[in-house]
Amino acid sequence: MAALIRSDFSGKNALVIGATTGIGRATALAFADAGANVAIAGLGPEQGREVEAEIKKRGRDAIFLETDVREESEVARIVSSAIARFDRIHAAINNAGTEGRFAPLIELSGDDFDRIVTTNLRGVFFGMKYEIPHLAAKGGGAIVNTSSIAGVKGMANISVYSASKHGIVGLTKSAALEVSRKNIRINAVAPGAVETGLLRRMVDGHVPVSAIAEANPMGRISKPDEIASAILWLASDAASYVNGHVLVVDGGGLAG
Repeated sequence: MAALIRSDFSGKNALVIGATTGIGRATALAFADAGANVAIAGLGPEQGREVEAEIKKRGRDAIFLETDVREESEVARIVSSAIARFDRIHAAINNAGTEGRFAPLIELSGDDFDRIVTTNLRGVFFGMKYEIPHLAAKGGGAIVNTSSIAGVKGMANISVYSASKHGIVGLTKSAALEVSRKNIRINAVAPGAVETGLLRRMVDGHVPVSAIAEANPMGRISKPDEIASAILWLASDAASYVNGHVLVVDGGGLAG
């Protein structure tokens, strides 16, 4: 029997885009705890510098790169900067996202649609566009994209958000097929409700978070660290034969 391979990133380097808060922040810190140096990218320089400092306290190298993932040139720049800092990237996480308004589809505007899709879907597209050539040139690696439970099922009142997350699933599976022979694995994580600012902003005044927790089979919503653990597993050698997969992490909600 093969020995158990853990999510060990000692001597490796990770790029986490959308890493200043919530799931991204937890993921960046989890990579550091697993031995990796981490390039942190996203909005919010104060929060980004805090994550950078936390990683350095753990004895790992880190760099914060402020960026707006809606702009192709910005994403190209941060990928290039991360490579310049660490020479190579072994794992890239595309996590940047926004929630949009909680409202029926007919009440949303074109601007609502563009803001959500441009950040959530376009950002992942640009991330992979610039991460894949580097990974291929260096002999391979792993990419994990953050989708959502709303990316594998319909959800009323967050239709455009759901569409953007469904789009991430499509990008993930299709890109995985394109680069598998280059020793690059591309997967996605699909979290259910997570205790983050994004969730509270999305449902504030519409659905109590406590009601969402009570409706879950486990009677609670997840913590960012629990999603980060799933992301690290997908990016690690422990998941060496997992490719083009969408890992649902929702406490059993989809099972009901």
